[in-house]
Amino acid sequence: MGRSRYRFIKNNQPHFLTCTIVNWLPLFGKPAIAGIVIDSLKFMYDNQRLKLYAYVIMENHLHMIASSDNLGKEIANFKSYSARKIIDFLTETKAMPVLRELSRHKLRHKTDRKYQFWQEGSHPQLIQNEEIMIQKIEYIHNNPLARGYVDDPIHWKYSSARNYMGHEAILTVERFI
Repeated sequence: MGRSRYRFIKNNQPHFLTCTIVNWLPLFGKPAIAGIVIDSLKFMYDNQRLKLYAYVIMENHLHMIASSDNLGKEIANFKSYSARKIIDFLTETKAMPVLRELSRHKLRHKTDRKYQFWQEGSHPQLIQNEEIMIQKIEYIHNNPLARGYVDDPIHWKYSSARNYMGHEAILTVERFI
């Protein structure tokens, strides 16, 4: 598989990103695993390594709008750290069927590891104007609704829709609208 045509275009500019678990495994349905992702994003935000404008964590992927001084590097750090923590958790809980899947879907050139959690890349798309920003935020917030998981986006715990509606949320975001 060749390298993606998607690139981080401008640092300090918001990008729409998608991070997907290999083979679309539905592992974020486990609160402990989703919690590792939340804790990782919270650390990045709290330490001013990542500005987060919107996010949603679904069962096998996450979408976010984020910016940073070096967004490509920070997303790589986020994915590396969260993958290591999740694989450690799966190992500790003896989740052998899942670990076998993560091993089976590891790309051949990844010789420095036994497992691969995230698919390569994050398909960054530069948010070029306010109209695109609003469209992407709405897409993110409506993802659980479109999948039929909730009747109202604010009912999805793992989403910034709650932030935008003034409800208590699990992560802080830089509200755009």
